[in-house]
Amino acid sequence: MPPVTKIATGFVFVFGALRFNGFDLLFDPVGWGLCAAGLAQLQRSVDDPFSRARFFAAVMACASFVVMLASGERSGHPLTVFSFSHVLGLANTVGALVTVWLVVEAIIGRIRPCAESSRTALLDVLRWAVVSLGVLGLLSGYGYADLGPVTTIAWFATVVALIVVLYGSAGLPYLAPTWEPVADRVP
Repeated sequence: MPPVTKIATGFVFVFGALRFNGFDLLFDPVGWGLCAAGLAQLQRSVDDPFSRARFFAAVMACASFVVMLASGERSGHPLTVFSFSHVLGLANTVGALVTVWLVVEAIIGRIRPCAESSRTALLDVLRWAVVSLGVLGLLSGYGYADLGPVTTIAWFATVVALIVVLYGSAGLPYLAPTWEPVADRVP
């Protein structure tokens, strides 16, 4: 499976929900693990953008696993459990938005030198839309921006559009693990 396909499939697992008796069959840690695996294939050095995005995806795999375990935890202290679960959920949401930003930034950085200006512009707009609408949704959860279901629907539509564009970009030669820019090739 091409690396960008792994990343897009990971986003499907992370942002999608397939519930059976209240249980989400699409495990977020698996999705973040797929993202980290795809990013690792595209990484060339320890300090490139794919490395940074892979680190955040790996952290999100661990964090989402903790959130998954904590959501099933019940105790005699509901306020403490609520506060802990609330903080974990907030950190998970913010971490997911930051990770999406870094993943798309790394992909844009790889595509931009190859004269794919329309694709980079589309990915840039989708990245801004996903993160901005995600922040608006987060704020509306606290009562700061009551936009009703419009924010959720718009956010979901932009996530779907981002995933579709990533799937469409998976076959590009410069998003292959073995691709090297012309300047890096040895004659």
